[in-house]
Amino acid sequence: MTPSIPAALRRRRIALLQGGRSAERPISLKSGRAVSAALRRLGLPHQSLDIVSNLPTALRRHKIDLAFLVTHGPFGEDGRLQGLLDLLNIPYTGSGVLASALAMHKPSAKALFQNAGLPTAPWCLRRRGEPADRPPFPGPWVVKPASQGSAVGVRVVRRAGEWAPALRKSWAVEPEALVERYLRGPEYTVGVLDDHPLPVVQIIPKHAFYDFYSKYAVGGSRHVVPAPLPPRRAERLQRLAVAAHRALGCRHVSRVDLIWSDRPYLLEVNTLPGMTDTSLLPDAARAAGLSFDDLVLRLLTLALRDAAAA
Repeated sequence: MTPSIPAALRRRRIALLQGGRSAERPISLKSGRAVSAALRRLGLPHQSLDIVSNLPTALRRHKIDLAFLVTHGPFGEDGRLQGLLDLLNIPYTGSGVLASALAMHKPSAKALFQNAGLPTAPWCLRRRGEPADRPPFPGPWVVKPASQGSAVGVRVVRRAGEWAPALRKSWAVEPEALVERYLRGPEYTVGVLDDHPLPVVQIIPKHAFYDFYSKYAVGGSRHVVPAPLPPRRAERLQRLAVAAHRALGCRHVSRVDLIWSDRPYLLEVNTLPGMTDTSLLPDAARAAGLSFDDLVLRLLTLALRDAAAA
């Protein structure tokens, strides 16, 4: 059954913003195709715009007054696009400038988690040009660029001889590297929709860890939803996900990645989760009774609600 479309939404001129220059551009475009198909099924006319174009001019030319964001990575997910839309007074789906920036810069997010008393793995920051000495906690370690998504540039370091090369490879992507203790255990993710948790998803990657292939290749990972967990453990993961979402000041939607290694630990928060055929958020929404089209419509109505309250 086609969801009921609010009259206020039918009056809006919607832009689907996608693409960009980050390493996650192909995933953004794939998400864009899926969301565009949903908007057509919902009977909502829209313009699909690539953010590498002269975006302010395109937004004005099409008289856009509502944006659905499927941008991933730097420029699209880190607060810069959100700031532009705020300046143009165009409401949009997803978190605002500050929460987007904090979540994208993983060391900032981890510092906030620690300040809020939320569990996260031991970590440190290594900047390009600093000595490549080992961190102040035992290994193995995970080395990753500080502000990339989709496991871009992530490396697991198990031996001392791999340490300096892993740092140099991360610094080749950007000047800051986040170093975390590598935790072993099952990985989970919890979608948060309008401050409420969706069912827990267990991620079973084909590779040793949840890398780019595991995230996006067909058959790269298996998603078990709802995760086969005792109710109390599932509720604990959901509470932790909502607490992380709120600690960063997220709104509308996020997807919180966690690992259970003797207890739950926060890994990161994604403020614009993928919306592809293999993405985790749509899987969790379906388990909660929301079709893909329902999820798209819900995000648009949340953006309108907050715009009306501003």
